[in-house]
Amino acid sequence: MSHATESHTPESILTVTGENWWLVALRGALAIVFGILAFIWPGLTLFVLVVLFGAYAIVDGVFAFVSAYRASKNRDTAWPFLLEGILGVIAGIVAFLWPNITAVALLYVIAAWALITGAVELYAAVKLRRELESEWWLALSGVASVIFGLLLVFFPVPGALAVVWLIAAYAIVFGVLLLALAIRLRRWQSSNRTARESTTPT
Repeated sequence: MSHATESHTPESILTVTGENWWLVALRGALAIVFGILAFIWPGLTLFVLVVLFGAYAIVDGVFAFVSAYRASKNRDTAWPFLLEGILGVIAGIVAFLWPNITAVALLYVIAAWALITGAVELYAAVKLRRELESEWWLALSGVASVIFGLLLVFFPVPGALAVVWLIAAYAIVFGVLLLALAIRLRRWQSSNRTARESTTPT
C-alpha cells in the first residue's frame, strides 16, 4: 500500500471507518429495509412514507453521530460524520413535524438531504482513497446521492406513488453500495490487524 504511513494514523478516516465497518453495514442494511418496505407496503400512503423516511433519517443520523464521536480526536476526520448526522436528524425532524407534507415538498426535503449528504460522502471518499487504494464504493454512494438529489430538483416526478418508487429505488441502491463498502472495510481491518500482529515482537 503506497500510503501505509497515513493509513496507520490512529485518527485517519480509514482507521475510523475500518474499525466501525459494522456501523457502515448497519446504515446500508437500514437503507435497504427502508427501500423494501416502501416498495412492498400495501396501500402505502404519503403520510406513512414521510414517517418511514423520518425514522430512517434520524436513525441514520444517530449512526453518523456515533462515527463522529469515535473520530472526535481529529476534527478533519470527524466533521464529515458530524455533518451527516446533523443533516439526517434535521431531515427526520422536519418529516415528523410536517406529517401532512405534500409529495412535491417531500421531494425537495429529500433532495436537499441527498445533495448535501452526497457531497459530504464524496469528500470523505477522496480522503479514504488516499489511504485505501482502489476504493470507490463510498464515492459511488456519494455520486448516487448527488444524482438522485439533482433528479428530484430538476425532474420532480408527479404523484405520490411515483415518489414512493423513486425514493425506494434510491434507498436500496444506496444501501447496497454501503454494504459493499462495509465488506471492503472489514477485509482491510482484518488484513491490517494481521499485519500488525505479524510485525509485533514476541
